[in-house]
Amino acid sequence: MSDATESDAIRALIATMQAAWNRGDFHGYMAGFANPDVIFVSRGRIQKDWQATLDHYIADYGGAPGSQGQLAFTNIRIEMLAPDAAQLISDYRLVRAAGNQTGVNTRLMRKRDEGWVIALNHVSQIEDDRAAGKA
Repeated sequence: MSDATESDAIRALIATMQAAWNRGDFHGYMAGFANPDVIFVSRGRIQKDWQATLDHYIADYGGAPGSQGQLAFTNIRIEMLAPDAAQLISDYRLVRAAGNQTGVNTRLMRKRDEGWVIALNHVSQIEDDRAAGKA
């Protein structure tokens, strides 16, 4: 397949994941990640695995219907590295009553028998200067 076709397939996966998150379907969102061997880097540490990441999302964002907020991935840039590997960098914005989050995702995408999945996900959240005591 062409790089453009593969890139379109990756964009479709990200759109499907975004829609799952926005309806509160954490299992649907996590379907886009390599299971069980995804590597998550966030808050300065490596998360344990797929299940621990799902548990984290449910605990931190799943308290009540709608508490997950609305997630949007924008400015998506994809570079094909090999027929079965790609790098994806995107901005994200999560709007929710408990507080908004914005930042950048860096993702290593791998093509497996079931299609494209995120094998490595690094989240870099933009810190609010007021929250960091810099205002």
